[in-house]
Amino acid sequence: MIYLKNISKDYYVGNQVIHALKGINLSFQSSEFVAILGPSGCGKTTLLNILGGLDRYTSGDLIINNKSTSHFQDSDWDAYRNRSVGFVFQNYYLIPHLSVQKNVELALTLAGVSKKERKERAKEALKKVGLSDQAHKRPNQLSGGQMQRVSIARALINNPEIILADEPTGALDSKTSRQIVDLLKEISKERLVVMVTHNEQLANEYATRIIRLMDGEILSDTENIGDEAKEIKKGPREKTSMSLLTALTLSGANLWTKKMRTLLTAFAASIGIIGIALVMGISFGLSGYIDQAQLDTLANLPLSISQQITFYDEDMQPNTNQWVPFPDEDKVYPYLRSPNYTHINKISLEFEEYLNQLDPNLYNAITYRRQFYFYLMVQSEEKYRYVSSSTLRFQELLNNDEYMQGEYQVIAGKYPTGYNEIALVVDRYNRIPTTVFAELGLDFLKEYYTFDDLLGLEIKLIPNDVRFVKNADGTYFARNASKAVYEDERNIVLRVTGILRMYPDTATSFLSNGVAYPKALTDEILRVNGESAIVKEQLEYGLTKDVITGQPFKDETTSTGTITAEYRFQSRLIDIGGQKSASEILIYPKTFESKDQIKLYLDAYNEGREEKILYSDRSETLSKTIGRVVSAVTLVLVAFSGVSLFVSSIMIGIITYISVIERIKEIGLLRSLGARKKDISRVFIAETLLIGFVAGLMGMFLAYIASFPINKIIERETEVANVAQIRPLHAIILIGLSMLLTVIAGFIPSRIAAKKDPVVALRTE
Repeated sequence: MIYLKNISKDYYVGNQVIHALKGINLSFQSSEFVAILGPSGCGKTTLLNILGGLDRYTSGDLIINNKSTSHFQDSDWDAYRNRSVGFVFQNYYLIPHLSVQKNVELALTLAGVSKKERKERAKEALKKVGLSDQAHKRPNQLSGGQMQRVSIARALINNPEIILADEPTGALDSKTSRQIVDLLKEISKERLVVMVTHNEQLANEYATRIIRLMDGEILSDTENIGDEAKEIKKGPREKTSMSLLTALTLSGANLWTKKMRTLLTAFAASIGIIGIALVMGISFGLSGYIDQAQLDTLANLPLSISQQITFYDEDMQPNTNQWVPFPDEDKVYPYLRSPNYTHINKISLEFEEYLNQLDPNLYNAITYRRQFYFYLMVQSEEKYRYVSSSTLRFQELLNNDEYMQGEYQVIAGKYPTGYNEIALVVDRYNRIPTTVFAELGLDFLKEYYTFDDLLGLEIKLIPNDVRFVKNADGTYFARNASKAVYEDERNIVLRVTGILRMYPDTATSFLSNGVAYPKALTDEILRVNGESAIVKEQLEYGLTKDVITGQPFKDETTSTGTITAEYRFQSRLIDIGGQKSASEILIYPKTFESKDQIKLYLDAYNEGREEKILYSDRSETLSKTIGRVVSAVTLVLVAFSGVSLFVSSIMIGIITYISVIERIKEIGLLRSLGARKKDISRVFIAETLLIGFVAGLMGMFLAYIASFPINKIIERETEVANVAQIRPLHAIILIGLSMLLTVIAGFIPSRIAAKKDPVVALRTE
């Protein structure tokens, strides 16, 4: 069955060579009880370790079942120890944080046997050694004899061909020693049992064969006096493998026995996670707040297309191409600081039609500002007067009722939609400037007005055909305010139908506190005035005659430049409400992404055109600046938190190394049971993985708890609520990061553990 052919084993201590075994030749049958005797240091344990594959011979060959082991790899030796050998040690080597049954199951666990089968076979092995009722106890709850029986049960669990017992009675009293040797004698009827002992009496009484060693050589070898050898058939040897679940179970049990240290280690490791989690949470909440603030800002900083756009660039000036940035010379140049370029946009009805085809899902509203004057009149105490639309804060509502009503609440009456409906806009305190009350003909010294006092209030809009009258010479003049003008049936009567106020969570108000009207009124007055006599005549005369002065339009040079006849003509059309095309277009995008798509759409209009339409985007600079600031602050804070995370990772590595030192005997035991180097490494990687998981969970929990007082403090100081937001995705990422970093930190200690010599590990005190 096993044949040792000229086996030698040398140890090197510095420059000195120690010959532990010298040309040993032995053969063992498949079932006999062999006792190896000899003084300390004669090579008994070394011989046993070579038989069990724990130690490697220096020369010679170990032949197992007619197969040479001279070319065995580590994995072959691991499989051999797991499938063919069972070790019984003098010091038992039971893992204290596992139950008796779990200790017995270890070899099967490494062999990949199912959980159900492991339990059944462990119970059977414990029954054989008389410990069925001790299965769920811990090793420290057993006597010395009971612990040795457990180690024997562990050795038998995988039905090995060989049982190797190293001083199995060395730590036991004589009575218990006989019980253990009786058990080994019974086992030897079915398999080979090799026992190293100093007790010559027990060897002579129980062994079927005695081998005596002296100074690494065989002194004597008695003949086999036992029963005839019985060949035990074995299938092909499979390689051992420890699953991650098994590694986690072993590590989890070890950590559970050191709960306080584990918790303190996890807490220390979680500090970096807490910092990063809070930084990410605050950054996320702040980014959300800034994004919303920027979206609200889009209401005040929309894309603007005006008739004249001026671009400034202080780094450019004509005929200065020779300038280079950061010159290496001792010269200072004066330059003219002035606008570089002024562009005139010719906003046509064709362009407006093109803009109307823009996807409405990209914007909240498009406002076309027309250059014309509203001639408004009010009556108060039998007096009639024109009112200033600017003082009245007469403003057009955005052409999107749904969006407007999402930003402004109707606190009284109804939202104005018809051309003859208007609304009063109040601030958050329900206030309107006294100047507006005065223009409306109301007593601005009065303490307050009720909603009913204001709803139904009337203002009259005077169209061209009422305001302008033709003289005998063909020119027109504007009529003064009077009862006749006020009571003309052609006037448009505007009634206050509602009172608007922005919602509390509306960040930016884009309506002034005054009077607002719908786009329908703009369309109606443009239609009415466009059909008026004064506008028709002015369009017919063109530049040849100003219908107000009777003189032709001419160019005029002033101190500020030349005013062209065309400019004067267009200005007159604006005065009398005959200018139909927009003087300015404001586009209110829904998001910054949709704003970029709108800009692409506007750019597409200019392709192949000489007269291009340019726009200004004042919100872009703002958003880029804020985005850079938030990103920079976030990176700095994450860097500081990362330092603590790095320090905690180093600490995890140190703790894992300490754990390796504490569990050296366990490492030796696992290797004796057939665990591979990678399995040992996996045990400690699993330990760091568990610590990382606990640290991640603890860090996220503490960060979540800390977010409440942090939010209270931030809200108290800035009035911004719920800034620190711990998101589930952040938690998953950071727990994963914690596990990854602890695994990396534990890699080196785990490799150190894997490289431990099993023989040295078992001997370590």
